[in-house]
Amino acid sequence: MKRYAIYGAGSLGTVLGAFVTKNGGKIDLINRNKAHVEALQKNGAIIEGTVEMTVPVTALTPDAMTGKYDVILLLTKQLLNPEVVAFLKDYLADDGVIVTLQNGLPEPGIAEIVGSHRTMGCVVEWGAALTAPGVCTLTSEVDSLSFHMGKMDGITDEKFHEVKALLELMCPVHEEQNLIGARWSKLLINATFSGLGTVVGGVFGDVSENKAARKVAVRAMKECIDVGHAAGATFAPVQGKNITALFYYKNALKRAFATLLIPIAMKKHRNIEPSMLQDLKKGKPCEIAAINGVVCDYGKKYGVKTPINDRIVEIVRKCESGALSPKAENIKLFDDLL
Repeated sequence: MKRYAIYGAGSLGTVLGAFVTKNGGKIDLINRNKAHVEALQKNGAIIEGTVEMTVPVTALTPDAMTGKYDVILLLTKQLLNPEVVAFLKDYLADDGVIVTLQNGLPEPGIAEIVGSHRTMGCVVEWGAALTAPGVCTLTSEVDSLSFHMGKMDGITDEKFHEVKALLELMCPVHEEQNLIGARWSKLLINATFSGLGTVVGGVFGDVSENKAARKVAVRAMKECIDVGHAAGATFAPVQGKNITALFYYKNALKRAFATLLIPIAMKKHRNIEPSMLQDLKKGKPCEIAAINGVVCDYGKKYGVKTPINDRIVEIVRKCESGALSPKAENIKLFDDLL
């Protein structure tokens, strides 16, 4: 019998696990947060927001793991990957795979530890928040939920379709031939709306529907596209939309048009609260290095200036240290760059 697990079953993982279980799948939800695991064991996964459901699930802490898994869906913070993936290697079946649903560009680092033949990547195009132990809020509209999934060299078609069928117990899965392009497209969304959402202390809608924030957002997008192109990436469509055609500009008129499109494009995801902001509220380090930091690092590597993303990293780092707090007024800190 096949064994499946979600490792790092916080907000996204709990929602995913609830859907998979509700629709007939069997999967273990694994998390280090004992209070969260105990609540899941006692009350089931309580999902609120754009859906309302309570689903009995199998939940455990890492020290209770036994045996081998055929598929491990990885949802921990990417900055923990060296130690987490090394730990999970001992719990992976000989033909098992780790499927990373993380932000940034995590596949190469995971493949270095377990091999490319045991590494798959999946882009999550929806959001959720952990609001209490065992309770999560799905913040994207149900008709906008989707995954984009690709594989590295050595993954068989059989294994690919096994993972695809597992994820389809929640929502549509698009087979992505251009996995790196899909990663860069998701990075663009995260760098812009998660990054700036964290800066202003709000949800995606607080960026997309605010005139001052949109002026910064459209420049953040352009930087990401310029850096991605310099790195040789072809940006994949996001839910059928060509984001480079919509949001890239070379003159003030196209920039103004792209700015006007932002609230329309983000309408169904306006209530997503950035995971980085959730971390800051809990006093935890956030993934800024794996999101906007990646744009900045690649910019330096390929000689592309990234002043907006540099400033986002700077502000979020100050929020981490307590020198600043996430608030709407922080958008003024970009005025000298506009």
